[in-house]
Amino acid sequence: MPDYKLKSFRSQVYHLLGNARDAVFELADAAILTQNPSSLAELSLSPVFRRRWHSVYEALEDCHPSRDKLMEVYINQIGKNQRPLLVGDHSAWLRPDAVTLQERTYEHTPGRIGVNKPIGVGFGYSTLAYIPEENGSWALSLFNERINSYDTAISKLSEQLRKVCSHLEPRAIVVVDSQYGCASFLKQTLDIPCVQLMRLSSNRCFYGEPIGYDGRGRPRLHGDKFKLNDQQTWRTEDLKVEVEHSKLGKLQIIAWHQLHFRQLAHQKLSVIRVQQLDSPKSKPLWLGWHGEQIPNLIEIVDLYL
Repeated sequence: MPDYKLKSFRSQVYHLLGNARDAVFELADAAILTQNPSSLAELSLSPVFRRRWHSVYEALEDCHPSRDKLMEVYINQIGKNQRPLLVGDHSAWLRPDAVTLQERTYEHTPGRIGVNKPIGVGFGYSTLAYIPEENGSWALSLFNERINSYDTAISKLSEQLRKVCSHLEPRAIVVVDSQYGCASFLKQTLDIPCVQLMRLSSNRCFYGEPIGYDGRGRPRLHGDKFKLNDQQTWRTEDLKVEVEHSKLGKLQIIAWHQLHFRQLAHQKLSVIRVQQLDSPKSKPLWLGWHGEQIPNLIEIVDLYL
């Protein structure tokens, strides 16, 4: 980004911070420049934060910026000549010992030690980020909001997408993990101008189009069952390619079109299976594509990765 654009962007953000904007702006710079801070107070030691430690807490208490206006400033930085790639995610901040903390919820926490179930108590957060580079690790956050006890991860991300995608042209591609690869997420985002690329759990079940109608009764909504973990239910694939991928080695990519969730019979999507041929014992990656005609299969894999 050229210097003049960066200065303009910082100026716009600064003027939207409201009360205590000077302290909050310096605090943001300190957060960017401090690697792995162990506490909030540690940010006050940064050279760019020219105030005492208690100003950190006072600034956060007094500052009430407009989230929507800040989001519009962020979106204006997205190039107009490229198709936006967005990523949605749900993360947890566990607070098991904070028994007086209100609105704690049960959160999924994979990788916990021992035989305990992979759950914890704390806060859940929904993040919607923009990916500016095809090959890189940058993820620029547009929204990062706590999921209230009366919300779900799916409803919160759908709300965030509705606010963001209305400002984007062309239509964005939204990439989400298997938590969102379900009929509920698809149903809540049908009216949003975006394309959904979803990871699918291997136990998901889909249905093809019904065949034939004898003219009596209500027409069938569902055809043959298509269960991802039961190869006996798979019909002949619509697309199949084998390619050499720069990161994953030799891949077999198979796609089936015109499938649907049982709860959304009229919303067709494509189901894609990605198998690493160099590691035949590895589990396949299942993806779902909805919103427009499916592009090149290799492109879909790269978009998800």
